[in-house]
Amino acid sequence: MNISRRAFLTMSGASLAIAGAAADRRRKPRFPLSFSTLGCPAWSWSTILDTAAREGYAAIELRGLEGTMDLPSHPAFAPGRIASCLADVDALELRLVSVDSSVAFHTVDAGERSRAVDDGQRHIELAHRLRAPYVRVFGDKVPPGDSRPATISRIVDGLRTLSAAARGSGVTVLIESHGDFTDAQSLRTILTEAPEAALLWDAHNTLVGSAEPVARTFAEIGRFVRHTHLKDSRSMDGGRRYVLTGLGTVPIRETIELLARAGYAGYYGFEWEKAWHPEIEEPEVALPHYARVMREWLEAAGVRPR
Repeated sequence: MNISRRAFLTMSGASLAIAGAAADRRRKPRFPLSFSTLGCPAWSWSTILDTAAREGYAAIELRGLEGTMDLPSHPAFAPGRIASCLADVDALELRLVSVDSSVAFHTVDAGERSRAVDDGQRHIELAHRLRAPYVRVFGDKVPPGDSRPATISRIVDGLRTLSAAARGSGVTVLIESHGDFTDAQSLRTILTEAPEAALLWDAHNTLVGSAEPVARTFAEIGRFVRHTHLKDSRSMDGGRRYVLTGLGTVPIRETIELLARAGYAGYYGFEWEKAWHPEIEEPEVALPHYARVMREWLEAAGVRPR
């Protein structure tokens, strides 16, 4: 994946200027916390970055911006704006951990799968330009009338194709535990057969979707995990409602301890689904709350600021 010489020089100049400014101050270590922009769908780029830095987050996961879910089409990430975006991120000593797509490979229609690969490549190109190490995709559902093994075969094929397209870019394709593929056995099968891809483990989805104890799941899929989604919920009105971290029934502390004992080196990512569930608490409440609670829990689990 090539970057033009002009773009490279522009990005390098911005990085050198920021590095010089950063040398004048001592970086304060931060716990490895990130949050997804799914939790703040109306916020501007500057509000997202300022909040992350103020609340002690180390990284941001991009899933939509200002109502646009198709990140490569957002004006903020146009080729001519990339250097400015990186300068903004570097100035606050943050990282971009992932560019999240809506790509899914379960469909029977070959044309739809081909378009999914094309869309995934667009997100890989953006992640490469933004120095984000990951792009997220889905499995996602077993279509009506289809078999689970046949769906898994298509998902594996999609992951292999997209991973091949990502070679040399510095970007790894992550499949999220989501939809009909949250259980350990399915995820292990998929990732064993698509070894260049890795896992974004949404522990909430595994617990709620597959009713598997997190320890059993992690024993099976822990070696594939590169990023996480953590969120809390509880049963309410015949369903489940997302609640502030620590106020629900999801064993987040146990999940943290499992990850820490295994030497997990990634981010403990907060996915507050405000974009899909507008009734839940505002990001001004949920994001600071998560950071406060998680700092205490991470420290107790032996995870240190970096």
